[in-house]
Amino acid sequence: MAKFGKRTRAAREAFVGKTALAVEAAITLIKTAASAKFDETLEIAMNLGVDPRHADQMVRGVVQLPNGTGKTVRVAVFARGAKADEAKAAGADIVGAEDLMETIQSGKIEFDRCIATPDMMPLVGRLGKILGPRNLMPNPKVGTVTMDVKTAVAAAKGGEVQFKVEKAGVIHAGIGKVSFTEEMLSQNVRAFVDAVSRARPAGAKGTYLKKVSLSSTMGPGVSLDLSSATAR
Repeated sequence: MAKFGKRTRAAREAFVGKTALAVEAAITLIKTAASAKFDETLEIAMNLGVDPRHADQMVRGVVQLPNGTGKTVRVAVFARGAKADEAKAAGADIVGAEDLMETIQSGKIEFDRCIATPDMMPLVGRLGKILGPRNLMPNPKVGTVTMDVKTAVAAAKGGEVQFKVEKAGVIHAGIGKVSFTEEMLSQNVRAFVDAVSRARPAGAKGTYLKKVSLSSTMGPGVSLDLSSATAR
């Protein structure tokens, strides 16, 4: 059996018997228990009543968190000419075409979000096996294949979070920093839950939102009262 340190044991003991908490109560508990030497991320995990092996039960989308993520997002853009200039002016960290493709093929991936103009997709398509597993493949459904690269870059830099259901029917994301105020984190939680709720696929049957839990990067998790998590 694993042995935990004094701080970890204290944090776990504080969570004993705490389930189905209101969003604000859960965040207060997590903020109090967070004891890492860095600013931990507030992480959300949602168990959904879907089987993503079926195309009509796939859940994916994007949400602009009202208070951002607190994380610096590095953005790469596939574009040429005026659109490349537009991306650079908007604050993209890496902009390129064939040169960017070769860099990625060499194994050097120094970005967290990838955006492409539609005309670049035949080029980007060659990188599917590299970008796909990392959830970095540009996709028009989440606004990362677009001619409006200025808006896409600004959204990525400003707290936009993409989500996609995993094989077990779980969606997981970081939605802020523990140092954020309780109000800021509560707003982010409800915005994220609302976005996933609205992304319910046509093939989903029965209960869609089964469980929602919060935790800090290094801390225990606590389940939320669903009525509190879905209140706006």
